[in-house]
Amino acid sequence: MTTESHAPVTDSRLSRVANNLVIGLARHWLALFNSAWAVYVLTPFLAPVLMELGLDGPARAIYFFYSFLCHQLPDHSYFLFGPSLVPQDAALIAGGMSDSTSLFVQRAFVGSEAVGWKVALCERDVAIYLGVLASGLLFAALGKRPRPLSFKLFVLLATPMAIDGLTQLFGWRESSWLLRTITGLLFGFAAVWLAYPYVEDGMRDVLEDELRRQRTAAGRQPSET
Repeated sequence: MTTESHAPVTDSRLSRVANNLVIGLARHWLALFNSAWAVYVLTPFLAPVLMELGLDGPARAIYFFYSFLCHQLPDHSYFLFGPSLVPQDAALIAGGMSDSTSLFVQRAFVGSEAVGWKVALCERDVAIYLGVLASGLLFAALGKRPRPLSFKLFVLLATPMAIDGLTQLFGWRESSWLLRTITGLLFGFAAVWLAYPYVEDGMRDVLEDELRRQRTAAGRQPSET
């Protein structure tokens, strides 16, 4: 009897908590997205800082985590605390990287005092996610939400990165840090302006539905009591 009498009360509390979580997500989704992207793209820069401070354990944990998300090839990555932000093969090998042609061997090199310490995301990924973060912050700053980017324009802005990446992948040419950065930023910008207006509309509908459900439940409560 006691368990049965308390069950509706517990279910009601859980339902209210769940509804409030949904409403909070619908209201603050953009701040949550921007915060998540900020953590994601800035944490890789913490790895070289920690290496410079001699905190190898936490730094290598960051490298390990991001190794599942990025190729981390040294000659495609930024290096901090060294003579060059974008050292190439000769400087990397002189700084301690193996001259092996194996990409798995190369990607394990995180740097040295001579060449600096590698950022845990490659140049293109840094550009993409910085573009996503910057565009998300701009989206938040605009009072009037823009219309979604047309799919044709999205493809147009994403094509330079596809061409740059694929031609390099097949060995037809070698890209540069500048091209990786520009094409990555364009893609990050295009992805946000294609997706975020739709997310905004969806979250607005969710918020209206949940608030309507709450008002309906509150209106029924006195008669049920």
